[in-house]
Amino acid sequence: MSNNAKIAAGGVAVGLILLIWLPWWAALLIVLGVPAAAYLALDPAQRRRLRRVTRKEIGR
Repeated sequence: MSNNAKIAAGGVAVGLILLIWLPWWAALLIVLGVPAAAYLALDPAQRRRLRRVTRKEIGR
């Protein structure tokens, strides 16, 4: 199992636990808020590079 698959499986497990333990709106807030906070934590050069790579892969 690759590292990305392990991370995805862990994310699904944590998401299911959060849905059982917290109300649905709180789990949704966490699921959307963590990636948004991680993106905002990047400095502007890293954000530009991330956007450029994403656009390149879409245009393939």
